[in-house]
Amino acid sequence: MAELKISGRTTVRKLKEDFKKAFGSTLRVYQNVSCKGRYADDTATLASIRAEGAKGGELVVGGAKRVGNFEEEFAAMWGIGVQVANADDSKLADNEATLVQAGK
Repeated sequence: MAELKISGRTTVRKLKEDFKKAFGSTLRVYQNVSCKGRYADDTATLASIRAEGAKGGELVVGGAKRVGNFEEEFAAMWGIGVQVANADDSKLADNEATLVQAGK
């Protein structure tokens, strides 16, 4: 089963690349937790764009995790909004799908 380790030192670009390799789905990373507005800069680390008061740390994600649960956990940990989209990034994944299912 696919697994991904995410830490504050991870850049947005590396996170998106590793996410695609691990699960086949696309990850959209935003500058704020509401997922509205601009995407995060690909060269920024998660720690550098983390919301004030967010604890950060390390998150280990398996492919069987539900999309909605992953998005909530990510936002709670870093205060950064993410959305999972299908493999070609043409539509958002169903929150009840697993991360691996979202990439198919």
